Amino acid sequence: MLTRIGGLLRKAEATDNEHEAEAFLAAAQRLATRSSIDLAVARAHVAGRERRPTPVQRVIPIGEPGKKGLRTYVQLFVAIAHANDVRCDVARTSTQVYAYGFDTDIDTCEALYASLLVQMVRASDHYIKSGQYRTATVEKIVSEKRWGRTVRRRVEAPAAPVTARLNFQMAFAARIGRRLAEVKSEVEAEAVAPETATGTALALRDKELELTDFYGRISEARGTWRGPQASAGHSAAARHAGDRAGRAARLGTSPELDGARGQLTSGAGG
Repeated sequence: MLTRIGGLLRKAEATDNEHEAEAFLAAAQRLATRSSIDLAVARAHVAGRERRPTPVQRVIPIGEPGKKGLRTYVQLFVAIAHANDVRCDVARTSTQVYAYGFDTDIDTCEALYASLLVQMVRASDHYIKSGQYRTATVEKIVSEKRWGRTVRRRVEAPAAPVTARLNFQMAFAARIGRRLAEVKSEVEAEAVAPETATGTALALRDKELELTDFYGRISEARGTWRGPQASAGHSAAARHAGDRAGRAARLGTSPELDGARGQLTSGAGG
């Protein structure tokens, strides 16, 4: 009803014929009176529907300063963002992400992140509490003196719980990123197929260009975010476990279903 009343109002405002304008306005008023809808509300409804979407910046809270594992949380959000046409800058502390994209795309990212973060943390907790991590090892470089020279060699050492957890979560996030990327590729291929495309490819390209221009004008990032890999040793067993959990995770609401800022680094999203 809001759309019908709003359409009559727009016709009344668009015509140069005074009698037509009065007729459209009277028709809109009759509908509004019967429906108890204010004409101003109807106007706002139509204006909102016709407003052209534009990219926005949104701050995504990740966690409190000092909390362990924030970088793997960021990795998960950036992986989700990359598959949903959202670009990211990451605060130096990894406590928040600056997301750049269209409202609906960022909404999708936040919904997916909320679900997948719970699944990732729960799965990694289960892995650690089960004791499976005790069979995992981590590669380390040790230095020792031999014949007056310092020799460095690679050794296998038991993985500490925190190291196993980080490796598990890194692999989980990476697998989620690959799964979502595959879904995006399939959806876009279907959308631009010759038998179904009606300017879709051009629309997708225009959207990408608009987001690129917006990001270039708004972002204050310096450097590139390198992810959590540098802060943890490599544990193959923990990563295999995290990858398996990422394969089994439910994607939920995803494409396959229908003041002064801290120093930033550019993420991999978008």
